[in-house]
Amino acid sequence: MRLLPIVLAPAVAVTALAPAAAVPAMRAPQLAEADIGPLLDGPQRSAANRARDAYRHPVETLKFFGLKPTMTVVEITPSGGWYTEILAPFLRDRGTYFAAGSFPGTEGGAKAVAKFKAKLDADPGSYMNVKTTVFGKGHYDIAPAGSADMVLTFRNIHNFYIGGYAPDAFNAFFAALKHGGILGIEEHRLPEDKPDVMQKTSGYMKVSAVKALAEAAGFKFVAASPVNANPKDTHDYPKGVWTLPPTYEEGDTDRAKYSAIGESDRMTLKFVKP
Repeated sequence: MRLLPIVLAPAVAVTALAPAAAVPAMRAPQLAEADIGPLLDGPQRSAANRARDAYRHPVETLKFFGLKPTMTVVEITPSGGWYTEILAPFLRDRGTYFAAGSFPGTEGGAKAVAKFKAKLDADPGSYMNVKTTVFGKGHYDIAPAGSADMVLTFRNIHNFYIGGYAPDAFNAFFAALKHGGILGIEEHRLPEDKPDVMQKTSGYMKVSAVKALAEAAGFKFVAASPVNANPKDTHDYPKGVWTLPPTYEEGDTDRAKYSAIGESDRMTLKFVKP
């Protein structure tokens, strides 16, 4: 299987959001580790997800993007909810969290939707204020236009690219954001000297390609962070990025080797809507 799973509960009506201050493009990060640190070991997080903190660096990543607890944040394709377990409780009381996932119009999509909904229902204290909207090819109503302070997407751009709707996806991100709003992207990084065609099969994307997609939609590049880089990643595996943990698509073949490499080398990019 080459595409990562995309899940979300069915779309629900959303209420008008109170205006909030725009996020200046170069504003210093506002998230202190003490603000989010206690959530990392909270009961809403699974043990398997906590074990991946060493590779995913959630505090440093969200600090780089400039997350604040009063923001309206849209997460694109939250899948099994790895970041939902952090973002939803962080934004629960003073902010707004939209989980924007794919249209549940297929049997697989319906099952994924049900699984994600069950996750939310199992912990209403953490997820009581999660708003669910639809995102996917042909479905881009992720949040009311101009309402979001931040749009975040983690390891998903290759899916949009392979599926042929990456430009439409970036246009949807742009439309949802306020002027001054931030687009934060984490994605598997393909070295610039690798063949472009690898982006169609490997799960890796070039930084130049992601920047081009964002800028074509109207975004301005702000900064890149090395926080999720992995120099051990050689980017050339039998089954693409899914050869590495946590997927291990080669099964037990060279598992120790891939475990020693760890999770993929990732770009972490920040853009602004002017």
